[in-house]
Amino acid sequence: MIDLHSGRISEIVVLGAHCDDIAIGIGGTLLTLAKTQAPLRIRALVLSGNGTERAGEEAAALHAFCPGGTVELTVLDIPDGRAPAHWNRIKDALHEFRVAADPQVVFAPQCADAHQDHRLLAELVTTEFRDHLVLGYEIVKWEADTPRPTLYHRLGLEIARSKALLLAEHYPSQRDRDWYDDEAFLGLARLRGVQCRSTYAEAFVVGKAVITFGGR
Repeated sequence: MIDLHSGRISEIVVLGAHCDDIAIGIGGTLLTLAKTQAPLRIRALVLSGNGTERAGEEAAALHAFCPGGTVELTVLDIPDGRAPAHWNRIKDALHEFRVAADPQVVFAPQCADAHQDHRLLAELVTTEFRDHLVLGYEIVKWEADTPRPTLYHRLGLEIARSKALLLAEHYPSQRDRDWYDDEAFLGLARLRGVQCRSTYAEAFVVGKAVITFGGR
C-alpha cells in the first residue's frame, strides 16, 4: 500500500445534507487536520436545519471538531428528505458558496449514498468544484449502502475515541436513533482500519484525481 501525502492544507470545504453528516463522515479527519494543519480555514455548507435546534448543534460541533480553526458555517432550510424537489435552489446555493471558497480539498457525501439528499448533493458537488480534489465520505446509517472506498485516512486511537465522544456530546437530538452510538461509529472505523493496516480509519470514495510523479 502506497502512502500519499497532502502537503500543506490551509483551507477545506465540507458539505453535508444534514447537520451531523459531516461529523459522522469525517470527524476524525477534521480533528487530525485541525491538529496538523493549523491555521486551518473550514468552510461548511449544510442543506437543512436552519431555524431548528440542529443548526446550533452543528455550529458547536464543528468548532469542537476543528479546535483552533476558523469555521465558517452556512446552514440552509431545505426540508429533510426533499432535496431533489429543491434542485435549483441547492444548485444556486452551491454555486454561490463555491465562488467564495478556495479550498485544497472538498469533502462531500459519496455518490452511491442511498439517501436521496446525500446523493443529490454528491452529484452536484463536482459540477461546481470541477478542478478540486473531492473526497466522498460515508455515513453510517440504516440504509445498507456501505461503499467500497478507494482512499483511507488512518486514525489514532485517541482521535477515533474523541470523534465518538464528540458525536455523543454535540448531537443530543439524535441520541434516540437505534444506530447512533459509539459502537456503530467505532465499529465502522475499526473495519476501515483493518482494510488499511491500521487500528482505526476513515474511508473515502475518489471519483477523479491527478498525480504528479517526480515533484511539482
